[in-house]
Amino acid sequence: MAEDNLMKRIENNPEIFDGKPLIRGRRVAVEHITAMLDSGAQRSEILESYPFLIEEDLDACVMWAEKKGKGD
Repeated sequence: MAEDNLMKRIENNPEIFDGKPLIRGRRVAVEHITAMLDSGAQRSEILESYPFLIEEDLDACVMWAEKKGKGD
């Protein structure tokens, strides 16, 4: 999926979780998913724990974290 389409999966709403980036339409913080991945959780484990998420949601979280790390 193209970068622009992936980044559309992430939203910021100042009224939810103090404006932290969330997976669009869900109350799941991007930093929560990236922390799980960083701690060694497998994608399949995350998707099993959060059955309403799809692979592209995880891809978007990783891309968001990479962009944040570059100062974008």
